[in-house]
Amino acid sequence: MTSPASPRHPGARALPVIAPRGEFDYGTVPWLQEQIDTAVDEHGGLILDAGRITFIDSTVLTLILMTHQRTHLRIANLSPRLTHLFGVYGIDHVLRIYPTVSDARAA
Repeated sequence: MTSPASPRHPGARALPVIAPRGEFDYGTVPWLQEQIDTAVDEHGGLILDAGRITFIDSTVLTLILMTHQRTHLRIANLSPRLTHLFGVYGIDHVLRIYPTVSDARAA
């Protein structure tokens, strides 16, 4: 496991895209965590396509921040609702957020 202070970077490898849809909260965090862990273990990072996420709670925000600290995370396609939420908490200045998955891949 990589320490939070030294995230792994994928180098030249393409990052996989995870595109969950629907509402995510305490009950669904384990499923999302498993998807993220698999991508990180196999590819050293991931792109989270958040375009079809309709709701997240604080447990998911925590998961996103912890993932950002430990690996190479790019977030793409935020809905206006999530854009607002990330702005309210100020994490939009910390995370790597891109308007589209294509932009996230090109970064």
